[in-house]
Amino acid sequence: MNGESLRTLQFLLSRLERISADSAVAYRASGVRGAMLRVVEKLEAGRPVSGQDVRRLIESGYALLEKAAEEKVR
Repeated sequence: MNGESLRTLQFLLSRLERISADSAVAYRASGVRGAMLRVVEKLEAGRPVSGQDVRRLIESGYALLEKAAEEKVR
C-alpha cells in the first residue's frame, strides 16, 4: 500500500467525522470510519492490508460524503 492511499484515508476520516449526527448517513459513516481507522492502524504498524479493501473503503467514504452533501443542499 502506498502513502497516497494512507493520506486519502486520513483525509476521508477527518471529513466523515464532520457529518452531523442528524444526517441519514451518520450511522453508516460511523461504521466506515471504524473500518478505516483499523486499516490505518495496520498500515502505520507496517502490517499488510488488502489493496481491494482499501479501495472499497475509499470509494465508500467518498460516496457517503456525496450523500451527506446532497442532504445539506436539500
